[in-house]
Amino acid sequence: HRGNLRLRVRSMVGLTAMFAVELLEDRQLEHIPEFAAYIQDFLARRPDLASLVSRWYDLGVGNQHLLSLLRGYRLKKLLKRMLDATEFLSDYGIRSLSRIHEKQPYLFYINGQTFSVNYQPAESETAMFGGNSNWRGPIWFPMNYMLISSLYQFHAYYGDDFKVEHPTGSGQYHTLAEIAHDLCHRLLRIFLRDAHGKRAVFGTNDKLQHDPHFKDYLLFYEYFHGNTGQGLGASHQTGWTGLLANLLDLTSEKPTFG
Repeated sequence: HRGNLRLRVRSMVGLTAMFAVELLEDRQLEHIPEFAAYIQDFLARRPDLASLVSRWYDLGVGNQHLLSLLRGYRLKKLLKRMLDATEFLSDYGIRSLSRIHEKQPYLFYINGQTFSVNYQPAESETAMFGGNSNWRGPIWFPMNYMLISSLYQFHAYYGDDFKVEHPTGSGQYHTLAEIAHDLCHRLLRIFLRDAHGKRAVFGTNDKLQHDPHFKDYLLFYEYFHGNTGQGLGASHQTGWTGLLANLLDLTSEKPTFG
């Protein structure tokens, strides 16, 4: 990679390790003895892999076992980048690629040719995959929802004593539940009117922003601009952007902060 060895591509793929998390209580394991026996056998038979499983034998809040690959310090390492506004954190959710690649594209070299991966917050700038390569910056609802769900799970295990700086560099520390709640609000901000009465989802479309026949009819776009929150791609993607309803339910139960 010549002079680019130190900068690896920073994409949401690196954050997906957070998805694999589950909490189990002993009383639950009593009802699934085959599964409990399988876990114990696996941990005993494969100590090399068992060492990667975080804190299974250390009961957390509510006497729960944590089934995850992320120990606390690993989780904090991931969140340090994820909650950095110069990287993944947007006013409207978590970007699919770090914004650092806007000025520092990831370069790789094959057969004398140079290829790059750069931050593209909106539509794809290349014809790769039929021009449908939209994972270099836009915000995707399903991935954000899974990150939020995982944060609530980790909070249920670690409790209120486990705090992380949010946003990174702000000097303000919050629980994982508070951070998850804030990410919910950032996603909702895509659809809610701002102080000027505009919705980020409609971008610069004056008709959708102001026309009484359109302004209150929201569209469930496929993905959203990584910087502005404008809706992009298909406008009828209720299959996953419909998770908006779940976010409204989550935020109605928890206090806001910041």
